[in-house]
Amino acid sequence: MAFLLNKTNPLSRHLRSHSQKTEDAFALSRRGFHVEPGPREKALLAPDPALGRFKSHKKSVKTLKRFFDVLTIAVVAGCCYEIYVKATMREAARKDDGEA
Repeated sequence: MAFLLNKTNPLSRHLRSHSQKTEDAFALSRRGFHVEPGPREKALLAPDPALGRFKSHKKSVKTLKRFFDVLTIAVVAGCCYEIYVKATMREAARKDDGEA
């Protein structure tokens, strides 16, 4: 048992270093949001005017998205109607075969 607690034992060194790493990571994750970001973080979070033309908030993009949403709903409704019609025709064909 003394061998396991020996400081030169590679296993004990690994366990000790692993526990220190997890404690450090846990301490960093609990840093909190009250810490003010530095100038580099502020520069990275600032809006870039060169990317303004790629924003998807333009009216034409919204209109196009709405059109394709409506088109998707229409296609799904058409597929459901087609399945319904085929099912009712199949049921009607079974009834006709049973009566004849």
